[in-house]
Amino acid sequence: MSSLLSVTDATFQDEVLNSDVPVVVDIWATWCGPCRQVAPLLDQLAEEYAGRVKIVKVDADQNPDTVVSAGVTSIPTLGFYRDGVRTDLLIGAHPKPVIADKIESLLA
Repeated sequence: MSSLLSVTDATFQDEVLNSDVPVVVDIWATWCGPCRQVAPLLDQLAEEYAGRVKIVKVDADQNPDTVVSAGVTSIPTLGFYRDGVRTDLLIGAHPKPVIADKIESLLA
């Protein structure tokens, strides 16, 4: 089980769009195999980037408003947000170095 903060439709605005630090949003579902592959990588990256980037999870089945407003059509989807704006998107399971490169771009 992931130690990342779970964000809901009700908390997305505060936790993501109003965040003081860049945010990576993992949109996932319990039944999604590739989502389970990405989860431990995100836990590792959350530790590595602690204090500089916030990584959060949104359960797609429980938070349809966020899924629709983010335009998600496939999971896992990683959204990269800075200053309340999504700056990048990764769809599908990717290796840790690919995700880390996106985080570095988010911080640049």
